[in-house]
Amino acid sequence: MDESGGKPFRSGVHRLMRDAHGDLVFKDELDQHHVGVLPVQAFPIDSPGEHVSLVSTEGHELAFILSLADIEAETRHVILDEIAQREFIPVIQRLVAVSTFATPSTWSVHTDRGVSNFVLKGEEDIRRLRGNGLLITDSHGVTYRVLDMRELDRMSRRLLDRFL
Repeated sequence: MDESGGKPFRSGVHRLMRDAHGDLVFKDELDQHHVGVLPVQAFPIDSPGEHVSLVSTEGHELAFILSLADIEAETRHVILDEIAQREFIPVIQRLVAVSTFATPSTWSVHTDRGVSNFVLKGEEDIRRLRGNGLLITDSHGVTYRVLDMRELDRMSRRLLDRFL
């Protein structure tokens, strides 16, 4: 067991599949089936695909996966699909306009999920990440991500610089 209580996930011993209702089912080393498990990442933004726990409906860790790269592709895809359904963090690809350089301000952006408009309440709602990334939380609590500020187009960087 690792320090968190879950056993390391071992392909061939453990199995993860979907049942007829679409729920995730985890088969442990004792051949017990746990229905409705959830994959949970410890550090989804800083280390995507690493440190994933399979958690029971009661919140108990059943297994721990150090890196999704270490498990078979089919299981990895099931886990990534499940995580993607629960985690909604659009990635800002371009800033189109901001209503004012004071806050609150309305931002128009292009994301990997389409065009969006949101209200930024204050500069404190922009959080810096490692590698020149940002997390921006709008007035409704939706979090947007900028992967790398340096990779944005010139106009987007200029608009963003006014708030940093």
